[in-house]
Amino acid sequence: MGFSDHPEQQPLLFTLFLGMYLVTLLGNLFIILAIVSDQHLHTPMYFFLANLSFIDNCLNCTIVPKVLTNIQAQHQTISHTGCLLQMYFFMTMAMLDDFLLAVMAYDRYVAICLPLHYTTIMCPQKCLLLVATSWLCSNLLALSLILQMAQVSFCSSHSIPHFFCDLLPLLKLACSDTHTFQLIMFAEAALSGVVPLTCVLVSYAHIMNTILKIPSSGGKHKVFSTCGSHLTVVTLFYGALFLVYFQPSSSYSANTGIVASVVYTMVTPMLNPFIYSLRNKDMKGALWKLFGLGKHCNL
Repeated sequence: MGFSDHPEQQPLLFTLFLGMYLVTLLGNLFIILAIVSDQHLHTPMYFFLANLSFIDNCLNCTIVPKVLTNIQAQHQTISHTGCLLQMYFFMTMAMLDDFLLAVMAYDRYVAICLPLHYTTIMCPQKCLLLVATSWLCSNLLALSLILQMAQVSFCSSHSIPHFFCDLLPLLKLACSDTHTFQLIMFAEAALSGVVPLTCVLVSYAHIMNTILKIPSSGGKHKVFSTCGSHLTVVTLFYGALFLVYFQPSSSYSANTGIVASVVYTMVTPMLNPFIYSLRNKDMKGALWKLFGLGKHCNL
């Protein structure tokens, strides 16, 4: 289990992924601290963003430390139990990302299309319920897949063609019949991937319809800038996710899977803090205050 069999590439890979790991941890931590410390950001949109940052850090910590350990070790191994646990936490966090991106799109829909009812619809109780439901559904869906995977028999070769324990690479090693398991996997992929993405697309269809009715170009630009960050993250995350999971295990390509997996497990969580803060004046102001530079927040 790993990235490369060439020893000369290991130091470069270790440095690259360690740097990405630290940037992700610190970037998302700063986003959370800025939102918690600034009363002006105690709104549903930033509540969901803080949750997304926390989930991204959890996803990062589920995958990258083991990757770094394996790069440094001569024998890149993981126990069967450890593999199942890593897969469970990874799938839980990935599905949480799916659901939370849909919730954030719904929040933007209500704010832009139903502004007079926003405070009533997106009340604190509703926000907590949406996040709690996302956590519950993600855990239940991930647990059901892990219980199914625990019953799969593997061939003598246990060399995983991937850098972490993921469903499709493991299915390539299975000796037992996995047809039923793959049907369950695609059904859950639809529930945790297609359904949230449909919610995102429907929400933004309504948002676009509302934007086209705004007479001033300044008003349109303001709405576009509010939604642009979220749309960028959605495109990155779902693009990589669909490239990996919406294909049968027989046509799975290890190289394509590794590249796409790096995008949604490392690159997207690393970029999220920059995407959500660079074009957001309130977020930039809160970050300046967090670093004790509040007087420069308007620069």
